[in-house]
Amino acid sequence: MSDIRSDLRTRAAELDAADELATLRERFTLPDGVVYLDGNSLGALPAGVAAATADVVARQWGELLIRSWDESGWWTAPERIGDKIAPLIGAAPGQVVVGDSTSVNLFKALVGGARLAAPGRTRLLVDSATFPTDGYIAQSAARLTGLTVVPVDPAQAAEAIDADTAVVLLNHVDYRSGRLHDLPALTAAAHAAGAVAVWDLCHSAGALPVGLDAHGVDLAVGCTYKYLNGGPGAPAYLYIAARHQDAFDSPLPGWNGHADPFAMTPAYEAARGATRGRVGTPDILSMLALEAALDAWDGVAVEAVRAKSLALTDFFLACVAAYVPQGLVESVTPAEHECRGSQVSLRTDNARKVMGELIARGVIGDFRAPDVLRFGFTPLYVGFADAERAARTLGHIFG
Repeated sequence: MSDIRSDLRTRAAELDAADELATLRERFTLPDGVVYLDGNSLGALPAGVAAATADVVARQWGELLIRSWDESGWWTAPERIGDKIAPLIGAAPGQVVVGDSTSVNLFKALVGGARLAAPGRTRLLVDSATFPTDGYIAQSAARLTGLTVVPVDPAQAAEAIDADTAVVLLNHVDYRSGRLHDLPALTAAAHAAGAVAVWDLCHSAGALPVGLDAHGVDLAVGCTYKYLNGGPGAPAYLYIAARHQDAFDSPLPGWNGHADPFAMTPAYEAARGATRGRVGTPDILSMLALEAALDAWDGVAVEAVRAKSLALTDFFLACVAAYVPQGLVESVTPAEHECRGSQVSLRTDNARKVMGELIARGVIGDFRAPDVLRFGFTPLYVGFADAERAARTLGHIFG
């Protein structure tokens, strides 16, 4: 075992030395002595956020007061920050608006998608393993639009989509297993049947290329506090493909999405473009913290992040196989690169207790009931030595 440990540590050091993204770790504030593998739940703090947020509070709010809606660009922040996110998800400018939560944006997308669909269709297909809130929102949207929710395994979704399908809602990466679903093929299958494709990007945006425009996605939503490192409760985003913007009918027609918000007219007229996805007054403090956080992506190509992500997860799995006695853990994350997101999920007995012990020893991942250890790899600040230490620590826990 000592030889294996020495070999893997040496290999980790070699990989870190050759890593072109290694210096990006300096763009984040991380506690000493901790291996942080939970960026798929909450990203680390980008180094520039504290100062930027202090300026928003002390100067923009404290000194300029209400003038900051114009002078500090508060009013245009949802679209401006949306355009910073757009290249990370493969979207041209003018199609992403930031604000509200993922749940609220998903409601807009599902009801708006149903209103875009051809009349007479009755089915709303939903990923059967979806994050629970997506299912809750889908049920509510279905009641409002007269559709029937049909749970479907994404592996069988292409065959399940038919001429009666109005909207298809799928997760790009499964939150529990880390499985990456085939966005191009499933979007094409939805369109072949005349259905509207809605994607949840919470576990893929910032970790791998998405290609919304290239693959003709209709609508998409995502959070910004995971791989985009926007901070706890950071506002989410809504993507409305340019070709649908004039027809997109939001079920939440708030004053911020009005064509002339300050006219204060009793009748609603939707704004042009993705701006019609806005609802109420934006949460400026968290919004501008997110804007500063996105500076960590300056000069970074998502393709390079994806390459490192796959290398990290490959190396971690190899280390787990070397350090953990056979049969005590089982990977539920696909080995195939084309089917893997940026996390590794391991099934084991007493998973909650094991994760608690890992955290106590300075390796932070998370637990998903009933038996899954999740390790999220954010390539901007996670290195190969982190992966080796996490696996070695897991090996120690199993004796």
